Amino acid sequence: MKLGMARGEVCLRLSVILFLVLTTCLVAFDTQTKVVFLGIQKKATYDDLDALKMLVYVTSAAAGYNLLQLCKHSTCSRGNLKGSDMCVAWISLFLDQIAAYITFGTNTASVGASMIAVQGSEAFQWVKVCDKFTRFCIQIGGAFLCGYVASILMALISTISAYRVFRMYSPKWFLRLKST
Repeated sequence: MKLGMARGEVCLRLSVILFLVLTTCLVAFDTQTKVVFLGIQKKATYDDLDALKMLVYVTSAAAGYNLLQLCKHSTCSRGNLKGSDMCVAWISLFLDQIAAYITFGTNTASVGASMIAVQGSEAFQWVKVCDKFTRFCIQIGGAFLCGYVASILMALISTISAYRVFRMYSPKWFLRLKST
């Protein structure tokens, strides 16, 4: 059971890294140039919206964190860390939850900020940008989808981390460790 859960977590982390890198690349390398008025060209990039810049930074950092966690799995499987298992398990739980929440929050904030590009705002006299830059907007939408898939997978990893922490405690006594 323990080996199967470790393999499952490794597969989940590899999937998360794939989706986070895909999100980062779809946003960071997405550009589209169009003629907007009498030969004047406008280039749409992720730099035009601060929320998209933050999404690139956060997804890159989350992918790096998950890569470090994969390295931790490979080193812990070779050595025996009995004394520090509890501390490592708690730290992994907190960091996994932080990564999942921040990635989900940043993705959601980017979706909210991007809705102005899709719908515009008559009150501020902002025009719809996605009418002119359709390929750019579709690619950003695909990046948001990948970001949400990564967030859901990171929530599953966080659940595994919570299970790993709380299985160390006695089911009969509150906050008392199981005897070994």
